[in-house]
Amino acid sequence: MAGDIRVQRNGDVLGITLDRPDRLNAAPPAMFDAIRDALANLDGARAVLLSGAGRAFCSGADVMAALGGDDAPAMTHAALTNHYNPTLQAIAELPVPVVSAVRGAAAGIGCSLALASDFCVAADDAYFLQAFVNIGLVPDGGASWMLPRLIGRARAARMMMLGERVPAATALDWGMIHAVVDGGSLEDEALALARRLAAGPTVALGLMRANLAYALDHDYPAAMAREAEAQRTARATSDAVEGGTAFLTKRTPRFTGA
Repeated sequence: MAGDIRVQRNGDVLGITLDRPDRLNAAPPAMFDAIRDALANLDGARAVLLSGAGRAFCSGADVMAALGGDDAPAMTHAALTNHYNPTLQAIAELPVPVVSAVRGAAAGIGCSLALASDFCVAADDAYFLQAFVNIGLVPDGGASWMLPRLIGRARAARMMMLGERVPAATALDWGMIHAVVDGGSLEDEALALARRLAAGPTVALGLMRANLAYALDHDYPAAMAREAEAQRTARATSDAVEGGTAFLTKRTPRFTGA
């Protein structure tokens, strides 16, 4: 364990668990640095699973040290610029799929972390919260970019400006998350999904992640041109050969990630 996280390997899945259950996994800057360090060493892992120890995913940034004082604004800016934001950017740039398993609170930077995944699986007791308005601050960690793209401007404004909890069932109805499961099966369900992704064509999945992000900020012709380039890359992989062969011979493909 380093930086208040636990890193464990489960086959081709790299698991990263936020491990400050006594603080509902409130995240100091060092925790996000540790996450980023773990992601920089995939060591062949073909999917990532993010989770939180105890009864919450992450209750937000640990800001106790930054409360009050003339240097608080500068400290907050430095924490976001040098620690939290680079980690979220690293997740966005990963070449493998990411699953998050959320129980209890995913608040503030924890909400941004959970929603940075490709598939957010939530327990039925989970909720998502942007409570910054209640303490006179603004959402961060990319929330103002992410939320309107996931749920539309009106719902994003509701989350950000009213600071109300969004229960897991509502988040699913809004299209903000992938699935809601019984709390007792959360870890098993999320791991099963991560394993399914890890068994897929890794290069193609990574290109899909990149294409989805690119298409959000570019026009239709540019997105199609990028798809064509990605298809050329994917076509050159061993997994593409295996996929085509399996299709023609009517068997299940065995992808290796190459």
